[in-house]
Amino acid sequence: MTLSVVTPMYNEREAVDHFVARLRPVLDRLDEPYEVVAVDDGSSDATVARLMQLKTDWPELRIVALRRNVGHQTALRAGLLAARGDYVVSIDADLQDPPETISEMLAAAREQNVDVVYGVRCDRSTDTAFKRNTAGAYYWMMRKLIGPWVSDQAGDFRLMSRAVVDVLNALPEPRPVYRLVVPSLGFAGAEVPYVREERVAGTTKYPLSRMIRLTFDSITGFSASPLRIATWLGLLSFVLCLGLIVTTLVAWGSGATVPGWSSLFIAVLLLGGIQLICLGLLGEYVGRIYAATQKRPPFLVALDTARLDAARPATVHPPAAETTLDPDQFAVSA
Repeated sequence: MTLSVVTPMYNEREAVDHFVARLRPVLDRLDEPYEVVAVDDGSSDATVARLMQLKTDWPELRIVALRRNVGHQTALRAGLLAARGDYVVSIDADLQDPPETISEMLAAAREQNVDVVYGVRCDRSTDTAFKRNTAGAYYWMMRKLIGPWVSDQAGDFRLMSRAVVDVLNALPEPRPVYRLVVPSLGFAGAEVPYVREERVAGTTKYPLSRMIRLTFDSITGFSASPLRIATWLGLLSFVLCLGLIVTTLVAWGSGATVPGWSSLFIAVLLLGGIQLICLGLLGEYVGRIYAATQKRPPFLVALDTARLDAARPATVHPPAAETTLDPDQFAVSA
């Protein structure tokens, strides 16, 4: 099989028809064997039910349903483990990343003989100012803490060779952040620019809380800098305490000491706050070590249609042209 397209989905019932209507013609025109691995991340709506309906007319669609919601990156990991293609593309179902770019990625990988082709957002005007600013701050921080090879405009829309996917699947990390892991491996890469579009339907699955969680996972998974920050905070507080001791001794020697609680209260708050920050940073790393030692599976698969297909006798499906969906049929009224 030449190509696998991995698509994590979480409560994307409103978007799935639009996504299939645009993705299928692109893949059919490639005229190469392919599969689409739709990973349902424990959706509470009718996403899986609609995917099962679409599969009856699209045999290349494979549905992997997880038992519970485990998050975007872990769902992507489940899709990479299930993918069987020589090349694997990861793309979200909200159509902010255009499926039409996949053919350009595949051509670039072959012509330039590279293992990774990154989709680079050359225009993000459809995103809100808050989203652009927070994303810019995230990538700026990652470049400072991890390295200059982190692109500020490349997310999880990329094409990878089988060699890259096999390395990713062998990693023991419980919560990998692939937008940082993939470029850190050092495989030869290329870039394909595209214009980021508006979400076709539904709401974002990356609210502020998940963005903060992603930031913590990114920092603690790639850098020990927070621990060094805790060390520097401890040294700074120690120097400040020495300064206060010297000031107190000078005041006591000159007879200018005045009993009071404000300075003591401020010092206790300062030292207590620094200690709690240091303990919190240390706890993030200890928590990751604890999770790794438990060796619990990051996800459990409730349904994989590839197993069902293997158990059934082969059937003849109608040509793809007869089942291509019309995007206008599923237009969402304003």
